[in-house]
Amino acid sequence: MHKAGFIAIVGKPNAGKSTLLNTLLGQDLSIVTHKAQTTRHRIRGVVTQSDYQLVFSDTPGIITPGYQLHQRMMTFVQGAFADADVVLLVYDATGNDMDAEKFKTLLPTGKKLVVALNKIDLSNQEELEKIVQKIEQQLSPAAIVPISAKEKFGGEVLIKTLLQFIPEAPPYFDKDTLTDRNERFFAAEIIREKIFLQYDKEIPYSVEVSIEEFKDTPKLAKIKSYIFVERESQKAILLGKNGLAIKKLGTDSRKKIEEMTGKKVFLELTVKIREDWRNNEQQLNKFGYNE
Repeated sequence: MHKAGFIAIVGKPNAGKSTLLNTLLGQDLSIVTHKAQTTRHRIRGVVTQSDYQLVFSDTPGIITPGYQLHQRMMTFVQGAFADADVVLLVYDATGNDMDAEKFKTLLPTGKKLVVALNKIDLSNQEELEKIVQKIEQQLSPAAIVPISAKEKFGGEVLIKTLLQFIPEAPPYFDKDTLTDRNERFFAAEIIREKIFLQYDKEIPYSVEVSIEEFKDTPKLAKIKSYIFVERESQKAILLGKNGLAIKKLGTDSRKKIEEMTGKKVFLELTVKIREDWRNNEQQLNKFGYNE
């Protein structure tokens, strides 16, 4: 008997969705930072064993849209809901809880709901019992599994629980497939991750990264990337005094891309201005927010 199915990983920003996906896959696929709304796209990660294949969709955090960009992000979430055999809600045990009524309006009728109660290492037994009771009353999930994605605790139990609700089916992807995204996509994601880690305030949220050129040879990858911002002042911050900030960004990004590709990388970064791109339909389509 072989099982295969699709699981949508959903939840509020910073609940630990991307960390959980990386833990289940056994390697970093989705970018992770301490800041909310790091994930903007839907990213599939595939876990394959001899008797099952689980296709996870990491999704942007559920938010109230403030820009056209946010609306596109929420479209990715709704798409993942629609495709899923199981909806996996990552619920933050530290008190950053989900608006249950809002969540129920997103959840399609008849979908199996499993709750991964995350960050249990930062809570205590009494609080956890209260949260479990609250989740059961508000959402009536098929199962609640306590985990700590960061500490890599609970993953095996979570997989076993999910498999209870996955149909018998042949695998959807080749056994060696880890994701449906290519290296070009992940190169842009790595640069964006480093921007989140290096810059403060609104800068990471007003930035989009585009790979204009990815020339791949057996020993070298030559990558030309544009970083788009909305204002001249943001461009100045990204560049930094005497270009030192953008130089550090380039070095940090290049090192991680080299880890991903397993080869030497030549990375060229150019900062460009696209005013109000987060509300520009044409720009959002160009940046891939229409998949």
